[in-house]
Amino acid sequence: MASVDVNSLRQDKDGTKKKERVVILGSGWAGYGFARMLDPVRYERVMVSPRSYFVFTPLLAGTAVGTLEFRATLESVRRLGLDHFHQGWADEVDFVRKTIRVEANTSDDLGPAAAAAAANTTAGPTRATTGEGKGTMFDVPYDKLVIAVGAYSQTFGIKGVREHASFLRDVGDARRIRMKVLQNFERAALPTTSEADRAKLLHFAIVGGGPTGIEFAAELHDLVREDLARTYPDLIRHVGITVYDVAPKVLPMFDKTLATYAMETFRREGIAVKTEHHLQQIRPDEDCQGCLRLKIQEYGDEEVGAGIVVWSTGLMQNPLVSKLCSKEFAPGELVLTSSGGGELNRNEDSVMIQKDDRTGSIVTDAHLRVQVVPGGESKAIGSTTLPEVYTIGDCAVIPGSGLPATAQVASQQATYLAKQMNKGLDTLPSGDNGRTARPFKFRNWGTMTYLGSWTAIHQSSADELKGWAAWVLWRTAYLTKSMSVRNKIMVPVYWFISWLFGRDISRF
Repeated sequence: MASVDVNSLRQDKDGTKKKERVVILGSGWAGYGFARMLDPVRYERVMVSPRSYFVFTPLLAGTAVGTLEFRATLESVRRLGLDHFHQGWADEVDFVRKTIRVEANTSDDLGPAAAAAAANTTAGPTRATTGEGKGTMFDVPYDKLVIAVGAYSQTFGIKGVREHASFLRDVGDARRIRMKVLQNFERAALPTTSEADRAKLLHFAIVGGGPTGIEFAAELHDLVREDLARTYPDLIRHVGITVYDVAPKVLPMFDKTLATYAMETFRREGIAVKTEHHLQQIRPDEDCQGCLRLKIQEYGDEEVGAGIVVWSTGLMQNPLVSKLCSKEFAPGELVLTSSGGGELNRNEDSVMIQKDDRTGSIVTDAHLRVQVVPGGESKAIGSTTLPEVYTIGDCAVIPGSGLPATAQVASQQATYLAKQMNKGLDTLPSGDNGRTARPFKFRNWGTMTYLGSWTAIHQSSADELKGWAAWVLWRTAYLTKSMSVRNKIMVPVYWFISWLFGRDISRF
């Protein structure tokens, strides 16, 4: 097996050592957090993402109802002072040549349809071409690659979800939901609208009983009770908010006591929670403009009318991840870390990037390095490491760790990997000067969810809180976790304005 001199891969043409180029795919919790922590003196930082901003997703539900302005949840990627940022989708990664094929994306449309058709990206173009059926294409070289493309909402193949449901994973989604809610109230207020159609238009269905779905239901209830009830007093009797979930209880990450408290709180506030309900189809209502019909297995042939369906259940892998995990590399194509964790060698057998069977995510070791396994007709067994390639966030799985796909995990993985790289401990188990790299260890700081009316629940290994005290902790935690000083100031200001003057219900 021929040995490979890794230092030759890190030199310019004149033989001088260059600053390593780290390409980051994605600007979510993992990608943005990693780029923010990576040492710009040691590395050339390059990011590619279809959007030029980071979204503080825990506050998205608040923006969808006007409690917060959209800008208060955003952080500009370009303010990180990166060496290069390019807005586009990563279409393919050539691990042999260490380049990434990128499709430019300067469109403002990042809705579900656009997101489902594409994958996240990387950075720094060297040559632009135009591919058939695609936008402008260019190649991006890297020395180290960090895949942090996240995941998309899983539709489970249910008919009509992709076309008619509203997702809540980006500010564009929140803006569309806000406009739809207000539009439905205006339609319901028209004198030509029947009582039956008003009930349909003002029925808001949320599919998914996780934190996102529950928090949106709570925020929507606050909007209706505190603001829209004064503006549309004759319509409030038609308003209905229903949470549907296939599980026996909502909020499965919480213990039974807190989950029951959440369901009881919703019941008192008039929010219906329908557990063990299976949605089969969403279609437009031909008899009511702007309405939808939901076919639910437990209701037989009877369909449920709704003005909007907010979808917040399950994750599916980014198309780029699926593409990378389906590609087979011939013997001798890749440079891999030997089983002993020392020198680099060419692969003797055909190999593939290891995919987690349950989630479809890329499998990494405890140091977040991408793993490869024998593929095709290979007789070899076990996995080995693809050097200089890392995966973090929702598209990564560490076998046996049982880590959830949450912002908290992604953020901690980003911090860990950046610190390891800054110390030069990332490439091999033994880093510079013989120091040993420690494996990633997740520290659970707890889980919290807003329930509306200034109440919340919080659970950690140290304590459990519910009610107003948990709400105070919820707001304090999210405020302190905001990335910039600007938003640490703007968020409480908007909270105060909404409390003092009410939410803005104008459509513009």
